[in-house]
Amino acid sequence: MRKTIDNILEKVLIILMVLMVVNVTWQVLSRYLAKWGVISQASTATEELARFLLIWLGLLGASYASGKGMHLAIDLLPQRLEGKKQQLLKRLINVLIVIFAFLAMVIGGGRLVYLTFALEQSSAAIGIPLGIVYIILPISGVLIVYYALSDIFQAD
Repeated sequence: MRKTIDNILEKVLIILMVLMVVNVTWQVLSRYLAKWGVISQASTATEELARFLLIWLGLLGASYASGKGMHLAIDLLPQRLEGKKQQLLKRLINVLIVIFAFLAMVIGGGRLVYLTFALEQSSAAIGIPLGIVYIILPISGVLIVYYALSDIFQAD
């Protein structure tokens, strides 16, 4: 199941990156075209869309990096430990990751999504509900929790 999630996440990240490149390229191009008088005005929605794509790319990328063990870590202590102590420390770290990701990202992110939908907040330029933008927070939290729990139980 982990490989399937990894493959899906890789494809989604590639798509998001391609969309972001195309979006920013059009943003720059439309500014020059507007400056030269080819079009009446530069695209205004592209800046906001780039921001939203960056949020999604960053959070899903963090989930993917967490699953691959490429996340930021200070590994001075694990390098000094051996055997059972090193395995115990890795489990403790993964338990702390589960607690943080669940409380901050899943619960906190879920509340943020609920609140933005309840207040009917929408983005200024594009006009989409901000809950759609923020829904990636609990989704990436669930992915990080899954990867950490998988690492905990795989260590047996």
